[in-house]
Amino acid sequence: MNYVFHDTSVSHGGELVAHTLKEHGVKFIFTLVGGHISPILVAAEKCGIRVVDTRHEATAVFAADAVARLSGSVGVAAVTAGPGLTNTVTAVKNAQMAESPVLVISGASASILKGRGALQDIDQMSLMKTLCKFTKSVTTVRDIIPTLKKAIKVAQSGTPGPVFIEYPIDVLYPFDIVKKEIGLKEAKTFTQQITNWYLQKYLGNIFAGGFEQQDMTPLPVEIPQASYNKVQTCAELVAKAKRPIMIVGSQAVLPSTPPELLKNVLESLGIPCFLGGMSRGMLGRYNKLLMRHRRKDAIKDADLVILAGAVCDFRLSYGRVLNKKSKIIVINRDKKQMLKNSDIFWKPTVAVQGDVGSFLVKVSNNLKGYKCDEDWIIQLKERDEEKEKHNRKMANHPTEHHLNPMNVLFHLEEVLGDKTIMIVDGGDFVGTAAYILRPRGPLKWLDPGAFGTLGVGAGFALGAKLCFPDHDVVIIYGDGSLGFSIVEYDTFKRHKVPVMAVVGNDACWSQIAREQVPMFGTSIACDLEYTPYHQVVEGFGAKGMVMLDAKQEEETKVFEEARDIYKQGQCVLINVLIGKTKFREGSISV
Repeated sequence: MNYVFHDTSVSHGGELVAHTLKEHGVKFIFTLVGGHISPILVAAEKCGIRVVDTRHEATAVFAADAVARLSGSVGVAAVTAGPGLTNTVTAVKNAQMAESPVLVISGASASILKGRGALQDIDQMSLMKTLCKFTKSVTTVRDIIPTLKKAIKVAQSGTPGPVFIEYPIDVLYPFDIVKKEIGLKEAKTFTQQITNWYLQKYLGNIFAGGFEQQDMTPLPVEIPQASYNKVQTCAELVAKAKRPIMIVGSQAVLPSTPPELLKNVLESLGIPCFLGGMSRGMLGRYNKLLMRHRRKDAIKDADLVILAGAVCDFRLSYGRVLNKKSKIIVINRDKKQMLKNSDIFWKPTVAVQGDVGSFLVKVSNNLKGYKCDEDWIIQLKERDEEKEKHNRKMANHPTEHHLNPMNVLFHLEEVLGDKTIMIVDGGDFVGTAAYILRPRGPLKWLDPGAFGTLGVGAGFALGAKLCFPDHDVVIIYGDGSLGFSIVEYDTFKRHKVPVMAVVGNDACWSQIAREQVPMFGTSIACDLEYTPYHQVVEGFGAKGMVMLDAKQEEETKVFEEARDIYKQGQCVLINVLIGKTKFREGSISV
């Protein structure tokens, strides 16, 4: 795109931002509007990028995170300066820990006014530096395009993660407006002449070369690859193993290995798999290699454990669950994550720093004809089914008040279609759902990730539905987590993005109360109310439903009715009043 610059030019830096994003395949910008970033949003609309404004900046970043995970490209959020940016901090940290390539764009006060008390002027760079792989304040128009290209490349290269660019308003607005705002006026005194000379030099530097033709096309993304020797060594370990298992994490579904190819590779290897994070659903609902329960027991009995993007943090008891007699292969793009706690609780037999998906493809190619011991698979599957039967038995236990949450979730599982993306946002109810609901396929389950953040639900659902408009998007909420984002039903309505939500309402922060009450004898700060959330969303134009009857046959009927209303394009929320169970008490094998 050719830009011509002169004193009366209406071209502005926001156009450069928008057109560069367009060249990088960006389809959505999530935002909460502010004067600092108006030029970007206006230009984005003009060039065909859909601008989706939310009711909280954290939601905008969560939505961008979902787009990044589901589209395989960068997700973009634009927020105004100061409090607009500080409101994103939790969501940006969540993206960092989930390894999502998110671009956060923020406005800022004019460079010349920094530190002088301008509106919403804070040190944004220091704030974002520890959260992002790349941070940059763009102080000239000519640097807008190259900085943006570099940021997007860094976000997706190596171990993906969030990046941040700050745009002071004087690089985004047209020349004439900036000229007036910085105080250039007719000089009547010598002092004013000196001031004007300085301001003209300052202004000239901002705009010089800014609208000359520049290449906006993407820079190549750098993906680390394992060496041939590492691939060969690991293939040999697999060939010798009698009882191998694979624990697959979110990194396995990163570009450039398509999820369907990875599914075929896992089936070709024939190794029993425990899937976590974004890899959940990779093998479908009922694959014989898919193991969902008693992971700790399987790890104890295995002679080879492959950590394919899985990390030895709290999710694997910091590595303490690993059998010291087992061979351990760990693959991860990030060296620090790959070796986390390896100097304390465990030691890898082979550590492979590289892309997980392409590594598994190469190992599979080196194991043509390999077949895992069928008795080992049957043994694990029998354990899995035993746990499943136990769960169903517990689902039939009556609760003192309202509905058994397990039974509710089993009924929901029966109703959800194959083209359903599940968004999970909550503690206790979602923890139970993870044992019962079965993701329908690759990229059809979104949880916060290692940060355990509450409040992701609406943003994740917004991004998911925009990426896959032909899919059903269902949020599984706890009544606590719902409070973070129920206002976004207004966003769904305004942007015609229908979602369906199921709220497990036990009037309590149960995940905390379960330990706090026995330990300290009080439920202080854990108690909520059986709030009529179904009535709340109706104020935003959605359909609200309530489920509180203990008649089991009614549960499926309510879910089916809600599904039918949702299929007509209307947002739906089912407020499910649930009682207490002992399902998640004590230590539960996962």
